[in-house]
Amino acid sequence: MLRQPSRDGGAPPAPPPMTPAPIHAERDAVSAPRGCARRGRGLLRRWVVLGLAGTALMLLPGADPFNSALPHNFGVKDGSVPEDPRDANRGEFPTWSVSSELPDDVFTFARLRYNSYSYGGRWSRHGKWLVDYPDSDLNFSFRLQQLTSLQVNPRGAIVDIDAEQMRHYPFIYMLEVGDITLTDDEARTIREYLLNGGFIMVDDFWGSEEWDTFYTALKQIFPDREPQELPLEHEVFHIVFDLKVKPQIPGIGFAQMGRSRGLTYEWNKPGSEQVHYKGVFDDKGRMMMIICHNTDLGDGWEEEGTDPWYFQAFSEKYGYPLGINIIFYAMTH
Repeated sequence: MLRQPSRDGGAPPAPPPMTPAPIHAERDAVSAPRGCARRGRGLLRRWVVLGLAGTALMLLPGADPFNSALPHNFGVKDGSVPEDPRDANRGEFPTWSVSSELPDDVFTFARLRYNSYSYGGRWSRHGKWLVDYPDSDLNFSFRLQQLTSLQVNPRGAIVDIDAEQMRHYPFIYMLEVGDITLTDDEARTIREYLLNGGFIMVDDFWGSEEWDTFYTALKQIFPDREPQELPLEHEVFHIVFDLKVKPQIPGIGFAQMGRSRGLTYEWNKPGSEQVHYKGVFDDKGRMMMIICHNTDLGDGWEEEGTDPWYFQAFSEKYGYPLGINIIFYAMTH
C-alpha cells in the first residue's frame, strides 16, 4: 500500500526553497541491538530476505513449518475487518508458527479503531485509524518475531475502544490522530485501560493543528495530566537498540521529495519541523502512553520494500529499532 503523503489524495507540495542541514547526517545512529545478532539487509514483501546486516534467512510466504495453532482474536470480530490482515487484499506475507500448547502466550500488535472528523469515521473503509494497514502491522510483527526473542502473533488484532477487547492487549497502537474525536465514555475507557497497566503508542500526526486536536482528546482522557517531552537519555531510546538521536521519520513521499535538501518533515503543515516524543505518566512514574509527533514510524514499517534508500535511511536505521525499543519498554515497565 503506497499512501499518498498529503493525506488528501494528491501529491505533496513542492519543498520550500531553503536548504537546512540534513537531520540524518549521522550514519552510525544505531548500534547493534543488545542481545541480538546483526543480520543481513533485505526487503519484506512477497518473498522475504530477513535482516539487519550479516546473514540472511529466507521464509516462504504462507509457510507454516511447525503447526497450525493460532492465537485467539479478542478484538473486532463483527466481520467489518478481516481477522487475518493477510486477507485485506495486499498480496502474500510470511507467517510463522506459535506454540500449539500455549497459542495465546504471544505478543500481539493491536491497532485501535476510533472515530475521526474526516475520512468517514471509524466504520469507513478509509478511516484514518486504518492508514498503513495491513502492511505496517504485518511487517513490524514479522521483524519483531525475527529480530527478538519475543513470540509474536502472526495476525495481530484490531480493537475498538471497548474495555473487554482492550484488556487482552497490553500494547495498543494508534495513528493519524490529528482528526480524532472521542465520546466521554470512550475517553473513560481509554483512561481506565491505561491506569490498569495498558500502554498506547500514538504515531504519525504532524504540525500544530493536528497536535491541538489530539491534545483536546488527550485532555478528555486525562484532564489533570500533561504529556512530558522525553529526553534522548530516556530508557526508551536505548533499551534494545542504542539510538544516538531522536529520529524524525518522514512518510516516503515527503522523504523522496525532500531528499536532496535534507528535509524530513511535512512542509505543508506548520509546526512539523521539529520531532517530539512525549510521555504520559501515572502517579508512580510509569509511562502509559508514548506520543510520537512529527514523525511516522508506521510508514517506515509499511514502505520498507518500496525504495532501498528509504529502507536503509529510515526503516532499518530508525523505524524498526525505535519500534522494537518501545515494545520492550512497554512490556517491561
